[in-house]
Amino acid sequence: MSRPRSAVPSSTPSASSEAGHAPMGPIRPGPGAKAALAPAFVEVTAGFWGTRREVNSRTSIPQGPGLLESAGNLHNLRVVAGTAEGEFQGAYPFVDSDVYKWLEAAAWQLAQETSEDDGPLAADVERIVSLVADAQQPDGYLNTWFQLLKGGERYKDLRWGHELYCAGHLIQAAVAHHRATGRPELLDVAVRFADHIDTVFGPADSGKPLDGIDGHPEVETALMELYRETGERRYLDLAGYFVDRFGHGALGGEAYCQDRVPLREATNVEGHAVRQLYLLAAATDLATETGDAELRAATERLWVAMTTTKTHITGGLGAHHDEEDFGDPYELPNERAYCETCAAIASIQWSWRMALLTGEARYSDLIERTLYNGFLAGVSLDGERWLYVNPLQVRDGHTDPGGDQSARRTRWFKCACCPPNVMRLLASLEHYLASGDAGGLQVHQYVTGRYSADGITVRCETDYPWQGVIGLTVEEAPADRPWTLSLRIPQWCGEFRVRCGDTAYDQTDAPVSDGWLRLERAWAPGDEVVLDIGLDPRLTAADPRVDAVRGCVAIERGPLVYCLEQVDHPGGGLDDIVLDTTRPLAVKHRPDLLGGVTTVVATGHRRQIPDAGWWPYRSAEATDAPPADEPLELTAIPYYAWANRQDGSMRVWLPTS
Repeated sequence: MSRPRSAVPSSTPSASSEAGHAPMGPIRPGPGAKAALAPAFVEVTAGFWGTRREVNSRTSIPQGPGLLESAGNLHNLRVVAGTAEGEFQGAYPFVDSDVYKWLEAAAWQLAQETSEDDGPLAADVERIVSLVADAQQPDGYLNTWFQLLKGGERYKDLRWGHELYCAGHLIQAAVAHHRATGRPELLDVAVRFADHIDTVFGPADSGKPLDGIDGHPEVETALMELYRETGERRYLDLAGYFVDRFGHGALGGEAYCQDRVPLREATNVEGHAVRQLYLLAAATDLATETGDAELRAATERLWVAMTTTKTHITGGLGAHHDEEDFGDPYELPNERAYCETCAAIASIQWSWRMALLTGEARYSDLIERTLYNGFLAGVSLDGERWLYVNPLQVRDGHTDPGGDQSARRTRWFKCACCPPNVMRLLASLEHYLASGDAGGLQVHQYVTGRYSADGITVRCETDYPWQGVIGLTVEEAPADRPWTLSLRIPQWCGEFRVRCGDTAYDQTDAPVSDGWLRLERAWAPGDEVVLDIGLDPRLTAADPRVDAVRGCVAIERGPLVYCLEQVDHPGGGLDDIVLDTTRPLAVKHRPDLLGGVTTVVATGHRRQIPDAGWWPYRSAEATDAPPADEPLELTAIPYYAWANRQDGSMRVWLPTS
């Protein structure tokens, strides 16, 4: 049996919610929050995400301590704690954050394990929590890079030092540990660190030593959640100070670290993608808790700017390897797409906050796209190898540079931010799937399991995304009032049917508004709803201003973006393949392939390119020879599953001529 949600002491200010449930997830708006929706409790029991979470819990998370040991992260903490000798190990000042992200993942996993199963993981968590506590200095400060390499020098390099970034991940791990287990040890460490930060940082007229910000936002969202967990208003105020300090030249006025324009005045996302998104997540938390209309308007404006001009079809974000940044509007390259896995995670975290704040379905549309594509590609099917960057094309004859920016899956990274970040999102995924309000339950993402909010429990059975049939059965319902079951109709959906009791609808007459199918009635246990979403494969074209893919289309089916891999197309590479858009697309489920996937079968040809000699350019009046007469069967696999077999070329966007 899973640990009860009541494991968190009832005296905790945020341990109750207006929805009647107290989901102990990473984002828990307070009782006075100005949000349209509150997170619901979800139990994922099987299906697509059940499988991915099982791999995470049985393979990815358990290997964390060994990898952190071999990389030196735990060694550094032991040296600082005085239980070992040696020099600092690692290349970056933020290596402590990898420990904290793993602790957060492990804490969310502990909340789901049975008491018989969690012994080894619980022991690892207890051991590492104790190590972190022993490494903390008496005044609350903790950062092994500065304690070991910089002679204890603090806050002298806010642009690159990541001291507050690491503190933020420590705080988030502590909140997770407290919510999942009810134990106070790591939360005590986090509170001491937050109190220390509060004595150091503040406005110039506050009398505090430093008026500044960290070059990598993160502490802001952490302070907001610590406020929600403890009820201590100082943490909310400190988070607000940090958010509003960006854009005023504290870090040299650079767009890279969101210091060029104050967030409230910004009209587009810019600079380092992960840093920008973490900052916007914090701004959304602030708007949620304070009702700040100007801040809310800024987050809505910037989300639209990001999605319309700077988001890849996979939901991936980041155009440039250099500085890991967004690039210009419509600058969305393929083979040089950065699309850091951490940026996909940050996008999901921010969009979920926006979904709760506004109640709008579009934010969960982007979450779905990013979850199934830009995020999930970051971890191998066996849970042991990772991608830091997620390109949309690997050319024939690609020479891989190796290292963190490799297009080949890697066991661990020199900058290992992405693997434990993936672990913590998968371990807490159930908290991003559904919500409740005074009117009922909203299902944002379709999984096999149970959704619960405010006396309502609905069981869901589905083979989504392979099949479009989603069966929902009411198991518990208030007897004294009607309520609304709201089902998100995905933005990509062209047709659907729904049966609710004796009533049937399709897309022409269903009660859909703003992306929500709203079914209101006096529900009773045993009532059933069957939603059947059309999953015909489709061809998608980009905005014509995206120069990198002009004249190309992508294959999609349901929430999945598809790609071609060289291993499925022997006899040549992928760079000379042309898709025949006049031929129909077919689907074929392959239980034997990549853990069981539905492929899309298309028809194409190989270009016949005339020999141009030593110079590959010719008159624009010249044309390529027509494609070969013999059609070529193309097998497209889900993008998330690429790079799990042999190395080779890959592409998402396919030329049509």
